[in-house]
Amino acid sequence: MAIHASVLPPVQIDQVVYHAALFNMQNWHALAMNTDSLPEAIDRLFSLLEQRRIDYVLVGGIALLSYVEGRNTEDIDLIVAVASLDRLPEIEITSRDMYFARGKFMGLQIDFLLTSNPLFDQVRRHHVVVQHFAERDIRTATVEGLLLLKLYALPSLYREGNFARVGLYENDIATLLHYYPVDREAIIDKLTPYLSVNDLTEVRSILAEIEERLLRFRR
Repeated sequence: MAIHASVLPPVQIDQVVYHAALFNMQNWHALAMNTDSLPEAIDRLFSLLEQRRIDYVLVGGIALLSYVEGRNTEDIDLIVAVASLDRLPEIEITSRDMYFARGKFMGLQIDFLLTSNPLFDQVRRHHVVVQHFAERDIRTATVEGLLLLKLYALPSLYREGNFARVGLYENDIATLLHYYPVDREAIIDKLTPYLSVNDLTEVRSILAEIEERLLRFRR
């Protein structure tokens, strides 16, 4: 039976981040110091985004949890315009390239997907819904938006040999497709301008394999 976002309890972001960090032994020393500040950090982050009128979209594992259960993540993932980073001096940018940046804010790790990437900009403009979280209402990628981002990333992850992330992303995609009716061909059509012919072929193959898994599960 499908689980729809409307029947899931609101996600409490600070608890998601805390429990993900709890299972990462490298964080145990810092965890005791940072736990109490997590709710304030998350509240201040999204308050800053609203006060500065930053056109952001929540993506990644926390966005996924607003649609399905069972995903832990220590990071806050946001799509923003490149210029928006200059309007958030409170966030310490620790790394940055053409399409991605990483920052720290009150102990939170924030991964930015920059709209210099045309697909990220497309998701920000056309695949956004306001989702209700325990802390507040947040601009969040739609199911289709999350699928576009994950399928777009997979061919590169295969080339990099990043087995752990490939498995994670493919499971995320399978879970979303299991619970939500999505037109697969429409997804492919929307990805077509942003991927090479070879990468599109790979995405089609990945989707076919996932569909086989879903059919076996449903039987």
